[in-house]
Amino acid sequence: MAQYTHYKDVNQEQLQIDIEEIKKTIVVGEKDFQHLLKLERWGRFSTLLGAFMIATVIIIDSLDLGISQFAFWFIGLVGVTLMGIGNVSRWANVTHPILHGAYDKVPNIPFRYTKKGFAAGSRRWLDWLDWIKPEAWAYEHNIMHHYHLGELDDPDNVEKDVKWIHDMKVPVFVKYLIVFIFATVWKIAYYGPNTLRILENKERLGKGLEPTMAYELWPTTKNGRELWKNYILPYGLFRFVFLPLLFLPLGMQAVGYALIFMLLVELYANLHSFLVIVPNHSAEDIYQFSTPHKTQGEFYLRQIMGSVNYNTGNDLIDYLHGFLNYQIEHHLFPNMPLSFYQDMQPIVKDICKKHNLEYRQESVFKRMLMTLELMVGKTKVLRIEGV
Repeated sequence: MAQYTHYKDVNQEQLQIDIEEIKKTIVVGEKDFQHLLKLERWGRFSTLLGAFMIATVIIIDSLDLGISQFAFWFIGLVGVTLMGIGNVSRWANVTHPILHGAYDKVPNIPFRYTKKGFAAGSRRWLDWLDWIKPEAWAYEHNIMHHYHLGELDDPDNVEKDVKWIHDMKVPVFVKYLIVFIFATVWKIAYYGPNTLRILENKERLGKGLEPTMAYELWPTTKNGRELWKNYILPYGLFRFVFLPLLFLPLGMQAVGYALIFMLLVELYANLHSFLVIVPNHSAEDIYQFSTPHKTQGEFYLRQIMGSVNYNTGNDLIDYLHGFLNYQIEHHLFPNMPLSFYQDMQPIVKDICKKHNLEYRQESVFKRMLMTLELMVGKTKVLRIEGV
C-alpha cells in the first residue's frame, strides 16, 4: 500500500503556489456557457421525454386503446427514470454551478444564468423548483459546506448527521434498511429543513443568539411555517397535486396513475442524487478536522484530503454523475464552470503526485458501499486532531 505524506508534513505554501498557478490559466468564456446550455438541454429533453412517455401510457390506458400491463408499466417506468434524471440534472448540472457564480464572468451572460439572477423570486418556478429554497441552499452549500469541509460546522458532515443511526440498538441490517428509507426521502427530510436551519442560524448568530441544532417541522412554529410555505408546499403542490390533476378529464384512475408515477419520479430522483452526492466526502479513508483551516494552503490540502472523485469520462458519463465525479477539482475551484474540471483534472492529479498526496478516484457504487458502512457505524472517518 502506498505511503502518502502526512498532513503536517505537506509543504502547504508550495501546494498553494501550485494550485494558484492553475488560476492564471483560467479564462471563462462563451464555450463554457455553451457547454452549460448543452447540459441544460439534455436535462430538459430527459424530463420532457419522460413526461411524454408517462402521459402517453396513461392516455392510452384511459381511452382503452389496448396496452398490456407489462407495456404500461415498462414504458411508464422508463419515463419515470428519464424524468428523475432530468430532476437530478437540474440540480447538479445547472443549479449547482450557477449558484456558485461559475458563469458570472462570461461576457454578456444573460442575467438569469448568474448567481444573483438564477431562480431568484418568481424565476424559482422556471429555473429550479424543488423542496429546497435556492438562497438557503446556496448559503448552506457554498459557504458552510465548502469553507468548513470535514469540520463539525460542516452541515454535510455525514458521520455527524447520522449519529442517531449509530446509536440505535438494533441489528445492522435494520440500520441499512433505515438508511435506504432515508435515501428515498432525503431531499424533503434532510436538505429542505437543514438548509432553512442553517440560514436561520446565520441570522441567530448575527443577533448574538445560540444556533439551533434541531429542525422545526411543524407549521405551528415560526420556522415550521416558513418550511411549509416556501419549501414544502410550492414543490409538493405542483408535483403531486397540479400535475396529476391535469389528467382529471380522463377520470380519477388516470389521476391516480399520474400521482403514482410522480411519486416514483421523486423516489428515483432522491436515490440518484443520494448516490452521487453523499459519498463525495464520506468513508473510512476520508479525513475530518477538529479546527478551522488557518492558511489558504491548508484550505487546499483539506479539499484534497477530504474529498473523493468518481470515475470520469465524456460529457454523458459526467452528466449522469452531475459532474460531482470531479469533487476534488470542484472543491479546489468551486466557482469554475463544469467544463473547466475536465481540463484541470490531469493537472490536479500531477500536483497531488508531486506532493505525494492521495488522489482518490473510484466507482460511485464502490464509494456508496463504503459510505453505507460509515452510516451504519461499521467504519469511522480518519480524524486529524489539533489542526
